[in-house]
Amino acid sequence: MTRDRFWADPRGLIHEAYRIEGITEADCRSIFLDWALGLSGEADTRAHIAALLERHGAAAPDHPMTQVLRAGLDRAVHSGRRGGRAGRARRQ
Repeated sequence: MTRDRFWADPRGLIHEAYRIEGITEADCRSIFLDWALGLSGEADTRAHIAALLERHGAAAPDHPMTQVLRAGLDRAVHSGRRGGRAGRARRQ
């Protein structure tokens, strides 16, 4: 396996996802989660995702990973109220 040494994808997970024939969106979401969990706590997730989209998205606009990255970028922008117990605990 050849790894792409891009600063936003140091383990090459996203790069490899684009190389897998027939990968599904569910597979891409799983890979994206693994990639996100591997980021440091200080990392600017939004900047990382934007860089990955710039690097891979233009060449593969219909790829499931491009769709997942776009959704991740959108969610990084819209960080609203958390639901469940965590959301209620802050209001009390």
